[in-house]
Amino acid sequence: MERDGLRLIPAHPDLAEALADFYRRNREAFQYIDPVRAGDFFTPEHQRAALERELRDWQEGQSRRFYLERTEAPGRIVGLIGLNNIIWGAFRSAFLGYKLDAQCWSRGWMTQAVGLVTRFAFQELGLHRIEGNVMPRNKASIRVLEKNGYRPEGMARSYLEINGVWEDHIHMVKLAEDQDENKEGD
Repeated sequence: MERDGLRLIPAHPDLAEALADFYRRNREAFQYIDPVRAGDFFTPEHQRAALERELRDWQEGQSRRFYLERTEAPGRIVGLIGLNNIIWGAFRSAFLGYKLDAQCWSRGWMTQAVGLVTRFAFQELGLHRIEGNVMPRNKASIRVLEKNGYRPEGMARSYLEINGVWEDHIHMVKLAEDQDENKEGD
C-alpha cells in the first residue's frame, strides 16, 4: 500500500536490520509506551525471529503487520502498524497497534497509515470491528484514532504493562459500517 509518499511494506525477515535500527533509534522515545525490553530485542537476530513469527501469523490469518517507509528514503523504517489477534467467524475483529519514529511525529503520517490499514481491514479482509487501546496521556495517538473515525467505548483499567507499570487504556473502536464517514485519514 502506498499514499502520498508513504509506503506500507508487509512483514518479512529481510527487514530485520532496518527494524533493529528503527528500535535502537527510538529506544528512549518508546520507553513510555512499550513494555520493558531486554537488550537482545534491539538486535537484528531478535527482529528477524520476530519478523518470521509475523510472517507465519500473516499466512495463518492471525495478523497483518506492515512497516512504514517514505518513498524518498527506501529501506529506512519510520514506523509500523498492525492488525493483531485477528478473530474470524462471527466476530471478525482485530486489535490495531502502531508506532512512529520520534523524528517523524506530528507530520500526519500515522493518521495516513491508520486510514490505509483501516480501509484494508474492512474492504480487503472483510473485518467488522477494529479496536485500538491508548493510554489517556498519549493525546497524539488518541487524535490519530479520532481523525480516522474511531470512537471511545470506555476505559480498560490496568490494561497493559508498560515500562513496568500496569496502565489504563482508552478503548477506541471503529466498525465497518462507520467506514463511509468522511474522516481525515480515509
